[in-house]
Amino acid sequence: MEPNQFNAVAQALSGAVKSLHLYAADHPATARQIETLQNGLFHLLQNKETIRIGTLERTLFIDDHLFVQELAAAEEVAKLLEKFGLIGLEFKSGLTADEVKYLLRQFQDQALKGEEFAEILLKGSKHIRAIAAEDEDDDQKPHKVYQKALKVVDQIFRDVRMGEIPSSSEAIKVVKSLAQLTITEPNAMMALSMLKDYDNYTFTHSVNVSVLALAVGRACRLAEEQLRVVGLGGLLHDLGKLRVDVKIVTKPGKLSQQELVAMKEHPRFGAEIVEQMDGVTHEVTDIVMGHHRCYDGTGYPDWPTDKALSPLVEMASIADSYDAMTTLRCYQRPYTPRKATARLKEISGSVLHPEYVSRFIESLGPYPVGSLVRLNNNEVGLVTKVDTKDPAQTEVKIIYSTEGVKIAEPYQRNLNPSEPLRIIAEVDPHTRGLNVTDFFDYA
Repeated sequence: MEPNQFNAVAQALSGAVKSLHLYAADHPATARQIETLQNGLFHLLQNKETIRIGTLERTLFIDDHLFVQELAAAEEVAKLLEKFGLIGLEFKSGLTADEVKYLLRQFQDQALKGEEFAEILLKGSKHIRAIAAEDEDDDQKPHKVYQKALKVVDQIFRDVRMGEIPSSSEAIKVVKSLAQLTITEPNAMMALSMLKDYDNYTFTHSVNVSVLALAVGRACRLAEEQLRVVGLGGLLHDLGKLRVDVKIVTKPGKLSQQELVAMKEHPRFGAEIVEQMDGVTHEVTDIVMGHHRCYDGTGYPDWPTDKALSPLVEMASIADSYDAMTTLRCYQRPYTPRKATARLKEISGSVLHPEYVSRFIESLGPYPVGSLVRLNNNEVGLVTKVDTKDPAQTEVKIIYSTEGVKIAEPYQRNLNPSEPLRIIAEVDPHTRGLNVTDFFDYA
């Protein structure tokens, strides 16, 4: 389905409900909106038994289409469902025009909420079901999805070590959840990407690159389908390291020339594995093969001269670089988020795609989530939220008082550029002996 078809249904539903508050159902303006809505729903149901209109973390979706791009009608329909205590509407094949009108009439009764709305609708329609809001499923909580992604990577790696071709089904499923949460909970996902398990570096690096690739893709305004592709590529990008001697992969110091040659084979090995997995597209294989290729044509492995790197490969490379920079290594002290973005700028145009780097950095704001910062009143805190529409607006969890004393119960401050209180500098958490991830609320 084309996005325009989903947009038209959202606009028609929003418009029809508005019209019914102003005019009678038979008024020409209302009748046109209702007819457009009916036709849109009938068209969606031509090849499906059921379609669903609902919300995920207050973001509207219709069937498999999540409204990533801003659309006033989509926001209005999401608010409408929330107002009536609903998380969704299901439409089944066999839907009639009268049933659509019956549904719309229920939205005129401001007293109907949740289960009562669903019961009333059931009495007058066999092909429309309202789904009342209920507690959020644990599987849609950022931390739960992140942990599930780690388990999926663990299983994939186990399969490869056993000489088996891993299944892609769980990976595709968990990346879908990660993509949705990147849209609805971007700050929580950026916070989770700060988690570093040094004993299981390959697992956490794989998941973090997936999360960060999704963040880069979101900043570059990819549609959700393409977000899932870049997220899956990020999740699988280092799979080929399992075919490199483990002593080389885990060596704490600098690699010898011979070891470096062996290590540089991992993208090719990974691509060979991934292309045998069911349901994995050539775009994902290209990400695995090309994540160490550079914007200026250098890097490894060799790449066909007549084949350009896809935007998705370029975006995954940015994610891989950012996570590597912010990770502690025996030969490297981790960059702070702000210093990592500065380093990304330095290598953009040569190693990394300059436009995508610029968009990613802009989306992170001047002090990205995970930055330890000093305020102009001498308080020190952790940036926990950056406004996606105005990255200059942030939320900071205060950890140290104006006197430099660590606070027993850290608390949140909202910072606005127009207010006197502001961030004046970044603080390196290692100088304070802090692990910033201890101060995030991931649930």
